Amino acid sequence: MTQAYDHLSEWFEYLNDDCDYPAWSQYFCNGLRALGAGQAGLELGCGSGAFCRALTRAGYVMTGVDLSQPMLSKAERLTRGEGLFVRYLCADAARLPMREQFDFILAPNDCYNYLMPQKLPAAFKSAAAHLKKGGVFWLDVSSAYKLRTKIANNMFADDRDEVTYLNFSRLYGDRVEMDVTLFVRRADGAFDRFDERHVQYIHEEETLVACLTAAGLEVLRTEGHLGEAKEKSDRLNVICRKR
Repeated sequence: MTQAYDHLSEWFEYLNDDCDYPAWSQYFCNGLRALGAGQAGLELGCGSGAFCRALTRAGYVMTGVDLSQPMLSKAERLTRGEGLFVRYLCADAARLPMREQFDFILAPNDCYNYLMPQKLPAAFKSAAAHLKKGGVFWLDVSSAYKLRTKIANNMFADDRDEVTYLNFSRLYGDRVEMDVTLFVRRADGAFDRFDERHVQYIHEEETLVACLTAAGLEVLRTEGHLGEAKEKSDRLNVICRKR
């Protein structure tokens, strides 16, 4: 079984075409403008670069970081294909290697769900160290409600002409382990099978707020997906400013 996103990277945006990346990206752009964020941004867990590309089109100067090299390769191809430039770096969001500081850091779409709870304090301190004073830190995770009541102990499937996606998920205390299988059609019509394991950790809002505060970040507000009410929202946004 390969690492998370070794093969899913090629199909990630295609299989998530129902999540409305344009509206999601506009939500971040509107929020950053309302907070007076500067132009230099860092995205943690950038994946195949959907948000980096959108923010670049909106006028921001973006750097994207991800631990998956296949995801970054896909991001490079998609970014070049749109005639855009984004600097992409392969790095662990918990231990950022660059020296510069940014006007804002965005960590959308489950980046920190892949970090164990005990790693959060150091990870948030690392992020804060790469923010300018007054800079914005925006964290977006799958909510505890979503992982416990919708994802855990469930099965998901998406069957298309080119690829079939299967996801079998099981809850283990503070985490959900997901066994993902892809069947990808070859040119001759046969299918290749690829298997990956994904582990997402459940982070309660109180824990996130406490760790962020300890890292020197002031929590401005928390809200659900696209600004909706937090209760029973699939996502939790925590918007902060560096003190």
